[in-house]
Amino acid sequence: MADSRAERLYDWFDARLDLRSGQSFLGKAFPAEDSFLLGEVALFCFLFLVLSGVFLGFFYEPSTSDVEYDGSVAEFQGEEMPEAFASVLHITYTVPFGMFIRRLHHWAAHLFVASIGLHMLRVFFTGAYRNPREINWVVGTGLAVLAMGAAYTGYALPFDEFAATATSIGYNLTVSVPLVGDFLGEIVFGGEFPTSATIPRLYFMHVLLIPAAIAVGLAVHMALLIRQKHTEAPRESDVQGGGRTVDREDDGVIVGLPAFPNQAAVSAVVFFLTAATLSALAGLLPVHNVAEYGPNDPASTPALIMPDWFLMWVYGFLKLLPTWLSFSVGPVHVSTEFVGGIVLPGLVFAAIVAWPFVDRTGPTHFTTDPLERPRQTAVGVAAVAFVMIASIAGMNNILAAQVLGVSTGVVNPILTAALLGVPPLFGGITYLLLRDASEESGTEEGGTAPTAGGGSDD
Repeated sequence: MADSRAERLYDWFDARLDLRSGQSFLGKAFPAEDSFLLGEVALFCFLFLVLSGVFLGFFYEPSTSDVEYDGSVAEFQGEEMPEAFASVLHITYTVPFGMFIRRLHHWAAHLFVASIGLHMLRVFFTGAYRNPREINWVVGTGLAVLAMGAAYTGYALPFDEFAATATSIGYNLTVSVPLVGDFLGEIVFGGEFPTSATIPRLYFMHVLLIPAAIAVGLAVHMALLIRQKHTEAPRESDVQGGGRTVDREDDGVIVGLPAFPNQAAVSAVVFFLTAATLSALAGLLPVHNVAEYGPNDPASTPALIMPDWFLMWVYGFLKLLPTWLSFSVGPVHVSTEFVGGIVLPGLVFAAIVAWPFVDRTGPTHFTTDPLERPRQTAVGVAAVAFVMIASIAGMNNILAAQVLGVSTGVVNPILTAALLGVPPLFGGITYLLLRDASEESGTEEGGTAPTAGGGSDD
């Protein structure tokens, strides 16, 4: 009887939703590669960001209007402070589980950016961005930019002394854009920072505009992935399964785990591991202490201001570029802030977007060994070294004062020389080592590119 009712219920939904047409997707093959799961980690981090953000949104007040604080933090009792700052104090020290959820949101944001970055590095070094997946590489790059934008706008919301000062750097970069800078500053920040419109606008971008764009980007990314199928590591031999033999070079058929139940079980494990990791970080490691910095005070500036690690390389450009780089062409003024904070990062992301169209190949669904791609791997190593040195430059004050005991004027020329010289050096060494190794093994750079054929996933 129970089976009959279940069948009738299934038939009812099937008649309206055509469920049987989706059964083929349940058999879609997923390559059994652990590094492919980095994308799922990013997806689950975004889910936790949304859920924790909804919780925090119930208690946060996006307003800079002064209110008298009457909460559980004794040192601020009776003090006039921005309502946004007071609401964060309330979340942190009064709302049940508020501190834990705030920490969870913080670490989910960091892991979200980190997993996207690692995922892109995996795709780059294995050549998974190649034809026909150039579009998905561009979409993934856009998601990385949006993730950093979401983190920046959220960073400003507590409106404490540290966050407000750091946010002002973003404002200065925005208004430095020639001709349209003031207009962009009016749109994003509501006018000259800080204004009463700054926090509401950043809050709107943080909770609605950017998350919606990320959700659309993820949907497009997944749709393209399903349409084009996963890439797969080269096979060592022909594969026997499902009553037939799949040729080792047949990239029209994917060999891997079916979506259900095998890959679904793996994804469930990844989900709970991600949840456990974020919970452990939130439970054991503190995050930005707003009570220590206090509410925004335009008359003072914290001693040490720097962005999060994923924006440190941009800060490094600003630290290293000399002030004399500013110039004017007629009525157009090009400032050092614009060159270091807008132009150079823009060129970095433009190079990332353009790379699949530079490294052009025939259609292939197989990945490659990075050790067999001397030129491409050398470019990747040089790029990683470039970003790392720029990030170190963003911490030049700490490096100079606390590590070396000298002034920043001493370390900046060294860091500039390293930024210009070390990446090509590392890239050149990588190329020479891999070229010699590939010549000895008899492999050619990039390998062969099998023609994509028909067939279904197996």
